[in-house]
Amino acid sequence: MSWRLILAKRESFRRAFDGFDFHKTSRYDERKVMVLLTDDGIVRHRGKIEAVINNAGRAVELRQEFGSLAAFFWRYEIDAATAAPGQTVSMTPESNALSKDLKKRGWKFVGPTTVYAFMQAMGLVNDHADGCVTATEVAKARRAFAKPL
Repeated sequence: MSWRLILAKRESFRRAFDGFDFHKTSRYDERKVMVLLTDDGIVRHRGKIEAVINNAGRAVELRQEFGSLAAFFWRYEIDAATAAPGQTVSMTPESNALSKDLKKRGWKFVGPTTVYAFMQAMGLVNDHADGCVTATEVAKARRAFAKPL
């Protein structure tokens, strides 16, 4: 399954999963799973749908433990000085560590490659190629960002 396909279905996922509200998603029951399995706008894989619901519940727990999801995830920030040059890797020691931590906490479908893509999307790493206009924009946004404690 390609990232392009998932991105093309993003708005359908947003609709199907209540605007990505993990508190609501964590309370989905079997009846909601059955509704989601009939939604042709999303990936209709029972295991992945159930993993989303499970992970939403684990996100609620993380928020309770750390005060925010950001406070937990930013502990795994990749140091710009040691980051691989311009999108040359699909996983790192940090994404491996975060993946293992999430799995230990009961998360599903959170391998190191998926976690690294999440880290890229959330700004925990800026691995845009040198000269890429987005690299400069991301670096500026990271400098202005107040990391959670």
